[in-house]
Amino acid sequence: MSLNKNNLTLYFLVFFNIGALISQNSNTKKKDTTEIQKLDEVVLTGQINPQSVDKSVFEVKVIGRREIEQRAGVNLADLLNQTLNLNVIPDVGNGRSGLSLFGLDGQYLKVLVDNVPLINEGGFGNGADLSLINLDDVERVEIVEGAMGVQYGNNAVSGVINIITKKSSRYETEVSVYLQEETVGSEFEFFDRGRHIQSVSANHNFSDKFFTRIGFLRNEFAGFFDERLGENHDIDDGLRGHEWLPKTQLNPNLLVKFTESENFSIHYRLDYFQDLIRRNNRRVNENINPSTDTRNPLAQDNELIANRLTHNINAIGKIDQLDYNLSVSYQSQRNDIENYTYVIRENERRNIQREEYLSRDAFFTRATLTNLFRTDKFNIQTGYEMIFEEGIGNGQAILIDSDTERVEGQLYNYDPFISMEYDFSERFSIKPGARAAFTNLFGPQFVLSLSSRFLLGENKNYELRTVVGSANKTPTYDELFTFFVDSNHDVQGNPNLNPEIGYSIFAHLKRKFNFNDNFNFSSKISASYINLDDKIELIISNPAPLAFRFTNIDEYQSLSFFIENELRYKRLTSGFGVSVVGISQILNAEQDANDDFLFNLNANLNLNYSIPKWDSNVTLYLKHTGQIQQFVQRNNDEGELTFERGTQDAFTFLDFNIQKSFLNRQLVATLGARNLLNITTVNTTAIAGGAHSDAPTAQPLAYGRSFLLRLNYNFNQ
Repeated sequence: MSLNKNNLTLYFLVFFNIGALISQNSNTKKKDTTEIQKLDEVVLTGQINPQSVDKSVFEVKVIGRREIEQRAGVNLADLLNQTLNLNVIPDVGNGRSGLSLFGLDGQYLKVLVDNVPLINEGGFGNGADLSLINLDDVERVEIVEGAMGVQYGNNAVSGVINIITKKSSRYETEVSVYLQEETVGSEFEFFDRGRHIQSVSANHNFSDKFFTRIGFLRNEFAGFFDERLGENHDIDDGLRGHEWLPKTQLNPNLLVKFTESENFSIHYRLDYFQDLIRRNNRRVNENINPSTDTRNPLAQDNELIANRLTHNINAIGKIDQLDYNLSVSYQSQRNDIENYTYVIRENERRNIQREEYLSRDAFFTRATLTNLFRTDKFNIQTGYEMIFEEGIGNGQAILIDSDTERVEGQLYNYDPFISMEYDFSERFSIKPGARAAFTNLFGPQFVLSLSSRFLLGENKNYELRTVVGSANKTPTYDELFTFFVDSNHDVQGNPNLNPEIGYSIFAHLKRKFNFNDNFNFSSKISASYINLDDKIELIISNPAPLAFRFTNIDEYQSLSFFIENELRYKRLTSGFGVSVVGISQILNAEQDANDDFLFNLNANLNLNYSIPKWDSNVTLYLKHTGQIQQFVQRNNDEGELTFERGTQDAFTFLDFNIQKSFLNRQLVATLGARNLLNITTVNTTAIAGGAHSDAPTAQPLAYGRSFLLRLNYNFNQ
């Protein structure tokens, strides 16, 4: 199936007509704006019907709009950096920010926007670059840990992050403008150094039925120089360029929503995102003219240009007792590289050559029908997901400077699923589910889940939740289709790969203590186990000449125990947690591989204290990541390959913000400090070398202590 424009136009017309026909059968009723505001108190991720966090069978972590603003977060990497069990991993070589959860990287974690997977370089819904997901119109972020394959399909092995966007306003007109200036370490100059963010958004209710929102964000990161001297350094001493690559992001977006009644609403969302990363060559060509004994230094530089376009349509309504939810999305990702000769002293680009090195297109649709055969104790939901994804590329972005073969690949998914929720009593409920996945590349796949919620104690003040589920991880585009072969390299994908098979068990016991109106406390103890079979690894397929190939060969297990607490006392809110995560990786491709569990400790603390007299609040966020251990392959003194225990040093991030409101809360100023302990890199022997590089001895984490000032003006009418 080809994703050409005519087909896409036909799809959208069909689904719009379906929505129109459904709306004609809906009963008109005046919209209750009070009910809309109550949605802030419910969760959507994994639910049959939206419901409160306390009643959800799944354990859902919620980061609300208030906390997003208190953290002065611009993108998802800013927001999640302090979350327990989640680790944000920057890559200074390509300017991206990845994520790991329970030791599994972002390929095993599904990122959704309003229940719709998000396209990116790594795949569809997984492998997301967190720095490319902005938070301007985000109402809240919902996080569910553990396999969610029944609810959200492939790649939801370690969990799901669902970003819920704003779709209503209690004001007729709402305008928000903010400017944010940040230092990058100790570096700051207007336009040339630091981080500079500008954002404007406007909401308007044209009537009870029509709501629209439009927004634009520009985020410029001028790079981290450290000891390097930037783009205009013209001496060939290896100091040209940046330690962290400079990048500029542009993100316009539009939302239009029509609500006919409580029984029907439909909205359309358009997102365009451009990410431009500048890479300056450290080597300088002196370009000496012997006849005049002059020099006109040159450098061979390039820019990486990523463009992402997303169209989403969502229709929600009711026919008799049946609730339906229909989502349709077309998304495209285009990545270009622009190579040029930079004449340093003239600040001029010459010999510009632009080439597309990656292309992704995806059509996605998901629909659910809820309240089938509903009774007071029983509810059932059935639905489907379809994904049509195709792409063209030269392989991984890290290889784009080489002349590699362009490879085209296609992946289609057809997934029916069903889940039910049964309340045995007010104290005990279960939620089983099943999904079948049919694709054009693999055989049929089946995943199951069983979740439960049990209220214990005389006053039902203990909550026990268990989640047993499975999810498969499909091979990435690069694992399937990479072809990078030249005189020095031989790295090939494998179209015969099988999906990785993952399942998990999570148990959460939560206790709430309500001492009085001013003092309450809750504590949650959790344990989890994740197992992954047929894990894909890049292995040596031929020792001479050296060649690498992706193969299903490894196994992975993680075992974790963690405790999370929340305390509220008068104007003080605090959260603190500790986790111990053990990871065992069985590298079946290697002799004498070690499968021991290696454990590491993580802890976090957040404090918020409001001062009504000054209309302000103070927040502090601390996260400690303990020493990380991992078995890696090394050459011993005799040149033999052995497995040794490598370690990465512990580190701690500490952030502090002060927020103050003026002019009856129309103007909000935030003054903050990130990374107060001035972390930059940590020593490591826990990373093995790759097919193209030796093992690194240091892991970059941040660019040191930095400071920010945000001014946010809100006009509401």
